[in-house]
Amino acid sequence: MNTFFRVLTVFALGVGLATAWPGIAGIARASDPPAAGATAPEFTGIDHWFNSPPLRMQELRGKVVLVEFWTNECINCLHVLPHTKELYDKYAKDGLVVVGVHTPEYDEERDPSTVKATIKRFGIDWPVAVDNQNATWNAWNNQFWPALYLVDQQGHVVYQHFGEGNYDATEAKVRQLLGKG
Repeated sequence: MNTFFRVLTVFALGVGLATAWPGIAGIARASDPPAAGATAPEFTGIDHWFNSPPLRMQELRGKVVLVEFWTNECINCLHVLPHTKELYDKYAKDGLVVVGVHTPEYDEERDPSTVKATIKRFGIDWPVAVDNQNATWNAWNNQFWPALYLVDQQGHVVYQHFGEGNYDATEAKVRQLLGKG
């Protein structure tokens, strides 16, 4: 193996270790999502609302709000939707507000009729904002599909989870915020 490939290999290993090293991933970047305790950004630049008139975070103060960024061709997002539905079905009567923010990754996901079809297919009854210009995505500095953010009654982001899983911890945080233990 020549020197160039050895140096390249060592560099690649170093980058891999640096990104996986505990604590490194937590270093703040300018584009990090809202930190715990930060005021939740508003829904902005929304093209269309399904299942609701337009909502504002300011108007949702006093409620526990679960904001879920998703898109209809993301398999991980589709895997999370039944868990979101379970939370909505269980806790909406107790004051949980779920807001889906559909932010497309691909051009074909921008068509509101495909979003509407997905809403019908998965039995989504909660408000869904169509964020075709990524304005709300950018306001939240979000980087992931799916992404869940819990906002407390004072309008502060108190929990976030990216990707699939962590369903029990998410529900526990919802219960805690609703005063259910």
